Amino acid sequence: MTFDPTQLRSFFLVLAAWSGAFLAALWLSLVIWTYRDMRARARDPLLRFLAVLVVAVLFLPGIVVYLIMRPQRTLEEEYQNTLEEEALLQTIEDVPLCPGCGRRVREDWLVCPNCHTKLKKPCHHCGKLMELPWNLCPYCGTPAPGMRRDNLTLDEALQPLAVSAEDDGR
Repeated sequence: MTFDPTQLRSFFLVLAAWSGAFLAALWLSLVIWTYRDMRARARDPLLRFLAVLVVAVLFLPGIVVYLIMRPQRTLEEEYQNTLEEEALLQTIEDVPLCPGCGRRVREDWLVCPNCHTKLKKPCHHCGKLMELPWNLCPYCGTPAPGMRRDNLTLDEALQPLAVSAEDDGR
């Protein structure tokens, strides 16, 4: 077997062409990947351009620099995180909702303005608002009218009647 320098030269030429094509394809794929990744992570077009420029000019060291400097989360992850935080804050705030229509209502409303559902009732003695199921006003301690009171003496039971009779006598 004789050594032919032209065959060796053509072998190295083909090897160099394949290596060059591979490196060019790798370079182009890294530039495209950087653009797509940066598009998912930032809205600023200048940042996108600079990231692609760093990778295009510096090639492999540029991709390392980009991976170090890129934003940690994608825009989608930031959006999901923001939604989760808002949902947590909303549950912490405990905003009252109308039982009829589910819309937000204020604490001092008697009736929902959207569906006209009764939300609260006023105390007949002090006038402050009470929840509908409450039978006793938490502000003045007066039981709601018509509610049964246990362990009453006869005098306590007759006292509202005596007060209303005095009012009628005036």
